[in-house]
Amino acid sequence: MSAANKPIGAICISPAPLAKALADKRPEVTIGTDRATAEAIEAMGGQHKICSVDMIHVDGGNNIVSTPAYMLGPGIKEVAVGIEKLVNKVVELAGR
Repeated sequence: MSAANKPIGAICISPAPLAKALADKRPEVTIGTDRATAEAIEAMGGQHKICSVDMIHVDGGNNIVSTPAYMLGPGIKEVAVGIEKLVNKVVELAGR
């Protein structure tokens, strides 16, 4: 997806392995506010951005959209807000 410049959506913990896989591109991702996981992302070559459960982070340079989801949210009602924003943004980016 990255090599084809297609948008990538990463939810919950999936931004962490994505940061490792794309370390050479220094991707910007979020898993929310967990300091230890954020430090691990940074150590793997990613750039962590703090977000709340209802937010997304868009790395426009790498075409990556991420949201914390269950890394922060206590239930589906809370995580659904960020996930819906992520899906809408990925669809928007795919339509360019």
